Amino acid sequence: MRIPRKDGTNIEVLLVEDSPGDVRLTQEAFHGANPSVHLNIATDGVEAMAFLRNEGAYTHAPRPDLILLDLNMPRMDGRQVLAQIKQHGVLKTIPTVSLTTSDAEADVEKSYQLQANCYLRKPVELEVFERLVRSISDFWLTEARLPQQGPAGEQSN
Repeated sequence: MRIPRKDGTNIEVLLVEDSPGDVRLTQEAFHGANPSVHLNIATDGVEAMAFLRNEGAYTHAPRPDLILLDLNMPRMDGRQVLAQIKQHGVLKTIPTVSLTTSDAEADVEKSYQLQANCYLRKPVELEVFERLVRSISDFWLTEARLPQQGPAGEQSN
């Protein structure tokens, strides 16, 4: 289990998910896998981009250490969000994982074309989903070395 950052702050994860049930399951699974994770929620792509750009109600939103992105959402879908993230000078280094129910090969291919760091299919079974979240936490938040952030949420050089 990972401890909080050296400065004592939580690990920030942005979950972009429109299904309240999937949000609740993800919250519970992360709480069990890694209590130092603070899960921020955006219910569609428009809200996710406002969060990431610190716009509107999100002017003080933290820069996430990891983004978990559903593909099929209202207003702006995950593919559009992924394209905007990976074209943005500062946001493009945030690891972005497509986490979706889609098993379509076209979605897998498009996600990687848009530079997703990983494509994971959401399992239907609760125990399998909890294992997947533990795996995400173990790899992305414990084993993988992520870019360090400066004091204002900017990356350090």
